[in-house]
Order: sequence, then structure tokens, then C-alpha cells
Amino acid sequence: MDKLITVPFGYLLDWLNQLLGNYGLALIFFALVVQLVLLPITAKSKKSMMKMSRLAPKMQAIKEKYPNDQQKQNEAIQQLQREEGASLGCGGCLWSLVPMLILIPLYGVIRQPIQFMLHESAETAQAIVDVVKAGMPHLFNSQNTYYQEIIAAPHIAAYKDAILAAGIQVSERTLEGLNFTFLGVDMGQIPNWMIWTWGGFTWNLLGGALFPIISAGQQVLSMFISQRTNNSVVTDKNGIQDKETAKNSQANQSSKIMMWTMPIFSLLIGFGIPAALSLYWFVGGVARMFEDMILTKHYRKIYDAEDAERLKKHLAEEAAEAEKERIRAERRAANPDGITENTSKKKMQQKKQQAEEAAKAAAKKEYEAKKGIVEEESTPEETTLSGIADRPYCKGRAYDPNRYSNKNTEE
Repeated sequence: MDKLITVPFGYLLDWLNQLLGNYGLALIFFALVVQLVLLPITAKSKKSMMKMSRLAPKMQAIKEKYPNDQQKQNEAIQQLQREEGASLGCGGCLWSLVPMLILIPLYGVIRQPIQFMLHESAETAQAIVDVVKAGMPHLFNSQNTYYQEIIAAPHIAAYKDAILAAGIQVSERTLEGLNFTFLGVDMGQIPNWMIWTWGGFTWNLLGGALFPIISAGQQVLSMFISQRTNNSVVTDKNGIQDKETAKNSQANQSSKIMMWTMPIFSLLIGFGIPAALSLYWFVGGVARMFEDMILTKHYRKIYDAEDAERLKKHLAEEAAEAEKERIRAERRAANPDGITENTSKKKMQQKKQQAEEAAKAAAKKEYEAKKGIVEEESTPEETTLSGIADRPYCKGRAYDPNRYSNKNTEE
């Protein structure tokens, strides 16, 4: 399965080396091509990480809502992630692991140049290594057995006769060997931070030791920039940047730890592998850093538009609430005692009906007065028992003054 990756990229690195005539330059362009191939996955990872960063305020609210129930916290957070279309688990971490499945085999292309650049079999490559090791044993030890091909490759031409004498069948191209010199530094050497033990402060030894250092420094810078850009997209429900939540988020705390631990780990590894791999890491890291800046700018436009819409909605709601409060203040000023009139629909209809009946009665009375018609007085029987003419159906109409009289006494 690895050969689906290593063989094509091996031919690519060999072609770049022949085209440019310099292994260091070939390795730089090789790293750039690899990052270009991985760009779609890198973009997916960046988008997922920024989306997770934006959810930090909502996730914090969930934790405050269920402070003592971890299960409900997890369920609510997972539901939030599904609704927002964010990656589950560790967000963009899962997408970050995908490039590793490609990058790990690519290290084989760099550390095994005799097989993948000179296209010799594993057995032939090992035979060549054995010849070089017999002539220069000080370059090989039990710690660098994993990188024997890249250590031996620059010295193949010097041991051409010994290789032929050993009966190893190789091509003329292989016997020419590979020139691993870049900027005066042998990229096949394994740097040693104790330079004084290697026979003096030569540029080759000093330059080789610089590659792991600049590679680790680049990682610190890259992670610092990435952390700042991810925090800048953390906004609250109103679309306003929430610096406090971003600062205290779990992702931010993890990034702070990784910002120092990962470069230190890289530095330690850098002094145990050939300088060519440190150069490859450095160039790839610089490429990823610029990709990160470009992708951040791209996705920030999308998220800034979302935040602008949320802020516009928030300001409209605030303006509407302020207008309601202004109207309430005017009403309080006009009615300081708080006396309110009954304005129910039924009461309003009844008052309107009574006003219409009163107007009709007044008009009728005025008409009759003009005509000389005298209105007969109502008989006592027409008077309601309750004594309230406007309320003919109140319970007072059932009043009977003789209800409790003693009929026998009356008789």
C-alpha cells in the first residue's frame, strides 16, 4: 500500500534532483509539491478547527448549565456539533491525521534514496550500504540504522570500485551517487549538538546543527499564528468577539501546551535524523504557515459575514426594545399614579352599545318634545326588582319581598 505513495513521489524527487542539479533545492520543491497535493485536506482541517473555535461560547454555556452532569454535557455538545456541522471528537484533529498517513510513507522516500531515487532493490541498497559502512564505519552506529541509505548515498561514487569488486550489479547512474550538498552542508549527516566533539567548528557541522533549530523555531511561530487566528473567530451569540471565552477555552489551553512541547519534541528528533529531513520539515512547515494564513483570510470573510448579520439582528432587537421602553416611559409620565381604565373588549362593546342607546333615547325625547308628545310614566311593575335599570339581568331581579312571609299568620 505504501508503494502507491512512495514510488511515484520517489520518481518525482529524482526528477527534481536531475532537473535542478541540487538535492537541497529538489527537496524544497518536493516539500512544496507535497503541501500542494495535501491542500484540500488542509483546508478541510482548517475549516473544521475554526468552526470548533466559534462554538466555544456555546460549549461553555452548556458546561455552565450542566456543571455536575458530564453525560448531559457530552450529549448537549455532540448535539450542538451536529446542528452546526462541526466535526465531532477533537474537531480538526481528525482531518490533521489524514496528511500523516501520506507524510509518513514520504519520509521513506527521503531516508531511502538508493531505493526510491536510484531505483535499486532493497537487497542491492543494503549491499551498497555494507560496502560504504566497511570503508567509513565512524558514520554508522546503532542509533542511525534507520537512516543508513541516506548516510551512504553521498559516498557511493567514492566507493565505486569497491562496489563493483563486491559483485553488486548496479546501474551507471547509481555508481555516480547523489550529491547531498546544500549551501555547503552535507544533508545526509545526522547533526550533533555537541559540535566540538566532531573535530572543530566547521560550517558543515554548524550548518547541519542549524536545520533542526530553525525547523523547531518555525513550528513555534506557526502554532502562535494559528492560535491567534483561531481565537479571533470566537464570537458570542451577538456576533461580538469573545476574547475571554477564547482565552479560557480547552482548545486554546491545549494549543498553548502544544506550542512548546511539539517544537521541543521536534528539536530532539532533529538531532537524531539526517539534516535532509529537518529541511523537509522546515519547508513543509513554512508552506503550511502561509496556507494557514490564506485559508484563515478566506474563511474569515465567510464568518465575518455571519457575525455582521448576527450583530445587525442584535442591534435591531436593541433598537426595538429601546423604543418599547420609550413608550412605556411616556405612559408612566402621563399616568404617574398608575390608574388604568378597563379596556376589555366585552366592556368596550357594552359601553359603546349603551352610548348608542342613550343617544337614540335622547334623540327620541327631543323629537317628542318638539311634537308635544308627553311620555307616560312607567308603572311600578316595569321597574326592575333589583332597582338597577342598567342591569336588568343581575340576580337582584329574583328578589321577592314575600318569599319568607308566614302565610298562616297572615290568614
